[in-house]
Amino acid sequence: MELGGRRVLVVEDDVTIAESIAARLRAEGFTVDLAHDGPSGVETDAAREPDLVVLDVMLPGFDGLEVCRRIQARRPVPVLMLTARSDETDMLIGLGVGADDYLTKPFSMRVLSARVHALLRRVERSARTDVSETGTKIVLGDLEIDVEQRRVTRAGTPAQLTPIEFDLLVHFAKRPRAVQPRERLLSEVWDWDVAGTGSGTRAVDSHIKALRRKLGADLIRTVHGVGYALEVGA
Repeated sequence: MELGGRRVLVVEDDVTIAESIAARLRAEGFTVDLAHDGPSGVETDAAREPDLVVLDVMLPGFDGLEVCRRIQARRPVPVLMLTARSDETDMLIGLGVGADDYLTKPFSMRVLSARVHALLRRVERSARTDVSETGTKIVLGDLEIDVEQRRVTRAGTPAQLTPIEFDLLVHFAKRPRAVQPRERLLSEVWDWDVAGTGSGTRAVDSHIKALRRKLGADLIRTVHGVGYALEVGA
């Protein structure tokens, strides 16, 4: 997939960091817009409709979590969140309002670039899957997944999933009860082509917790030291 020419919005109040990110992405062929506070981030997203948003959590005006809520309410867009915090609660909140991935500061530009490319590849692959599986529904016990409409219900109750949560659930649902190692999930769902290591596996864990919170704690079984398995009966 050719990613050159894609538009990325960087919302970061530290001008030095914002310019460094922009320089790296522009060198790789991306068109980059910058915003330095919450309100201008939302306005720029609406005006430019970027293919991806790199979003800092701590912003003047209103924070990155509110920016993420507002832009996701208008249209789905992949969001890579940047945070100076390592607290898991903050990460879960970010993922819960629609962020797809996060990086904890400080980070290398190489890693940020790899995450941006991976998120865009995943969105493209998901779009191709939606077309090829038009009309497909997956039913496992009381779990029903409408692939075309990207809707999920359990025991008749709808669940509001973020794009990455939906893709992760579909991945599990196509392989019920099979153990999925974290590294495989990073490769096949996140489409990472570099070693994820620490923060990557924590991203998987955080999204699993979000799925359990929205669909039931019994939905996904932890296989200690390996990964996870979907436990809904066929």
